[in-house]
Amino acid sequence: MNRKVIIIGSGPAGLTAATYAARANLQPLVFEGAQPGGQLTITTDVENYPGFPDGIMGPDLMDKFREQAKRFGAECCFKHVTKVDLNSNPFKIWVGDETYTANSIIIATGATARLLGLESEKELMGHGVSACATCDGFFFKDKKVFVVGGGDSAMEEANFLTKFASDVQIIHRRAELRASKIMQDRVINNPKVNIQWNTTLEDIEGNVNDGVSAAVLRDTISGDLRTEECDGVFLAIGHTPNTELFDNFLDLDDKKYIRTDNDSTKTSVSGIFACGDVQDSIYRQAITAAGSGCMAAMDAEKFLEIIESS
Repeated sequence: MNRKVIIIGSGPAGLTAATYAARANLQPLVFEGAQPGGQLTITTDVENYPGFPDGIMGPDLMDKFREQAKRFGAECCFKHVTKVDLNSNPFKIWVGDETYTANSIIIATGATARLLGLESEKELMGHGVSACATCDGFFFKDKKVFVVGGGDSAMEEANFLTKFASDVQIIHRRAELRASKIMQDRVINNPKVNIQWNTTLEDIEGNVNDGVSAAVLRDTISGDLRTEECDGVFLAIGHTPNTELFDNFLDLDDKKYIRTDNDSTKTSVSGIFACGDVQDSIYRQAITAAGSGCMAAMDAEKFLEIIESS
């Protein structure tokens, strides 16, 4: 059966788009993907989403998003899209051997924080390990934290964390930073920040109940290992937008984020809309993702009205 709109992704952007599309009687079908609920499902306390003055657990928040979308008639499937064909309308979507068609598609596949690949990093994510200082910095008041990275993102995260943490240590594998000069100067001139040059993070100590207790560091010149106590580890080595499926069809920027028109979620293909972190390399917040999900549903609704009347 051909659908009016299919939504790929189920984070704040995708599920907000589903709610708005369902309320517009577009009967959206949502493919939730490999990580239903998106990045917030690996977050513990969410304290900066409006309407929850006492905070809310990330998975619980996304369950509420999903319940609201389904209440208005959105169909949510725990399936992963494996292939698309955006060359002509109706567009084709494959989920394994199953084929679906739609007159419009909302892409909300998000972006994935780059990780180091440590087992402890995965285990302690949301329990002292984070990839978002804006989201989690508040929990580290008067604490010692490590920031891994050497680019602008790492400098920005480190500076932001000094609003809360008493000691911010940047862990960088080289003898010089990749960040822009202005960002470097801000960090170097901040008395709360120290840079540990020629150093890599080898392991993180702690547990899910008590959080992070220490980090194992390696001197890249001597090869020596050392263990330093800390309360948190922030990974700031970049994000990868989940755009592999669309690489041959849509206009992407040099970082592989989907380009959208100004003040719109329209992509380079008419009828295809993108929202959330898959097209936002700057803010990457749940609230901004949800806002762009609303925009995408409204843009899709207008598009469908035009093709139905023509």
